[in-house]
Amino acid sequence: QVQLVESGGGLVQAGGSLRLSCAASGRTFTTYTMGWFRQAPGKEREFVGAITWSGSPVSADSVKGRFTISGDNAKNTVYLQMNKLKPEDTAVYYCAAGPNEERGSYYYTHYWQPDYWGQGTQVTVSS
Repeated sequence: QVQLVESGGGLVQAGGSLRLSCAASGRTFTTYTMGWFRQAPGKEREFVGAITWSGSPVSADSVKGRFTISGDNAKNTVYLQMNKLKPEDTAVYYCAAGPNEERGSYYYTHYWQPDYWGQGTQVTVSS
């Protein structure tokens, strides 16, 4: 079992920045990919970004150039730095952990199925 706890959500004005953190505990010695999804009201959950076990970051096309994902293996923590936020980025953001695949954004956007989820953290971007 892996437990994931997100933090760092909140309210920010358009153009601003936020950094989300996800701390993992439990069977963290397993080679997981850790990532982020988001779900806006009335919409399906969508992939945002991930970092593979080897440390390769993967980002969805919709956030490339604005969001950066990074990880600290020593702390079992993954971060999502969100810059130039837009009102359409408003959503509940979920941390996830799942099978490691050294592949690109198309695979993670369309096929990656995490095994573990955090409880989610709300991000609201005002216009």
